[in-house]
Amino acid sequence: MIKKLLLGCFMACTLQAFAQDTTRLSLLFVGDVMGHDSQIAAAYDPATKKYDYTACFQFIKPYIESADLAIGNLEVTLAGPPYKGYPQFSSPDALARTLQDVGFDALVTANNHCVDRGRKGLERTVMMLDSLQMPHTGTFVDTVSRMNEHPMILERKGFKLAVLNYTYGTNGLPVYKPNIVNRLDTAIMRKDLIHARSLKPDAIIVFTHWGEEYQSLPSALQKRLTEFCFKHGAQLVIGAHPHVIQPMEWRKAENRFVAYSLGNFVSGQRKRYTDGGAMAYIELEKIAYKPDSAITMIDSAAYYLEWVHRAPSRDYYILPAPEVELDSIDLPKDATARAAFKTFVDDSRALYKKHNKGVPEILQRPQTPARRPDDVPMLDDTQDKKEP
Repeated sequence: MIKKLLLGCFMACTLQAFAQDTTRLSLLFVGDVMGHDSQIAAAYDPATKKYDYTACFQFIKPYIESADLAIGNLEVTLAGPPYKGYPQFSSPDALARTLQDVGFDALVTANNHCVDRGRKGLERTVMMLDSLQMPHTGTFVDTVSRMNEHPMILERKGFKLAVLNYTYGTNGLPVYKPNIVNRLDTAIMRKDLIHARSLKPDAIIVFTHWGEEYQSLPSALQKRLTEFCFKHGAQLVIGAHPHVIQPMEWRKAENRFVAYSLGNFVSGQRKRYTDGGAMAYIELEKIAYKPDSAITMIDSAAYYLEWVHRAPSRDYYILPAPEVELDSIDLPKDATARAAFKTFVDDSRALYKKHNKGVPEILQRPQTPARRPDDVPMLDDTQDKKEP
């Protein structure tokens, strides 16, 4: 009799387990996509008189493509020529096209440089991203656009994600009506998060442009805003702006994750701590207990390091740390470059070892998509590249 009862309990538990529909979604978040003068010059091809960023992203592409959804912070305008870097950025449209080509699924645009070129720059940036059918959020041409497009809803593999994006400011530049730039205003954010929850997404992600530049630890305000977002329904908070990495926390008991700053994904900055960044890799798991009832859990949280190399040819390359350390990339035998790479990864690992909570580094390359030998070309180290 006891054996029958035990068998019955086992069968019931087994059936219940099989009745649960579990799906998984991988997310990759990167930091600031910048466009300094030296980057614009490096992308210029004098033979075609066009701009081409393909070489810069060739080594990082498999990492972007490995995630189901990849999102980055576009910290330039696409305002058209003249193309300029700091302090009022406008990058060639080719940058956005390349971001799409290498696997980015969405971009956030609310940052302190989003109105560098005024109303025209903001509106042309939106128009260009729309023409590429690249989802984006953070800046809007008018109130109607914000009402219809905020939060940004991304759907993939049975998951529905609500994405919101805010900035601390716009470098003192005015936002001309009817344009709207989402600001870090808790009264507005509270309403937005209430609205986002009403859409019943599987997870809410808040991208924040905040903090003090070049500071490796989050400020008290960053921490308060993180708690505010978590309290009002956000599951993930992804920070940008400091141009250096800051710690990450995976709060397993609370089912929450924050990356205070992912640093520079790509930029022309070469000073210590600014010449690279981190890519946060998150896996979500959704378990459906009933047709109308599911729970989304953060199943894993980790990061890759990436460093930006400027070759003697003046070309830029985003180099994933695993590729360099596994000798998959023929990094030139340049003592200065190798020393700079080592300094960046050593600094980053020291910071994360001390301050990260539950977020380890991924030291291997992605397993998917499948890599072929010709996926890893040689760096171009010729020195005859011409400025535009």
